[in-house]
Amino acid sequence: MPIYALGEATPTIDSAAYIHPDAVIIGDVRVGAESSVWPGAVLRGDDGYIEIGRGTSIQDNSVLHTTPADATVVGNDCVIGHIVHLEGCVIKDGCMVGNAAMVLHRSVIGPGAIVAANSVVLYDVTVPAGALAAGSPAVIKEGRARPELVALAAESYRQRAARFSRDLRRLD
Repeated sequence: MPIYALGEATPTIDSAAYIHPDAVIIGDVRVGAESSVWPGAVLRGDDGYIEIGRGTSIQDNSVLHTTPADATVVGNDCVIGHIVHLEGCVIKDGCMVGNAAMVLHRSVIGPGAIVAANSVVLYDVTVPAGALAAGSPAVIKEGRARPELVALAAESYRQRAARFSRDLRRLD
């Protein structure tokens, strides 16, 4: 797996995290225990830091980046879907960001909230706890998230990471 220091900025990856061999991690990136980073994902902490909490999955082909002024922080037990772009934002605990969604600078996704697939959360938006943000640009629908589904998805990715850690082997 390509894991790179950039100058003095060195990734910190908990020994209980799973990083797929085809993921790329660069610079000041911190990955917590039982979290997973899947094929094609790129976490580039060159302008600031990226922090991934415990038990969170960053799925295939997602891109996480920062700005010089804004870190990218993803909390515990989150599900970041396939082809997601997060940049300079905060995703609180227990959130789901659906496939191909984008969350931009200084936006905050509150605990247990969901960003629907293909949605775009523009700059400086706060999605309240338990709300659903859907559309492009995203419209907030209070109290529409399904935290039990996010918890199930987060657990399924913890189990999947354990399986991949144990059983994945390259054949070429």
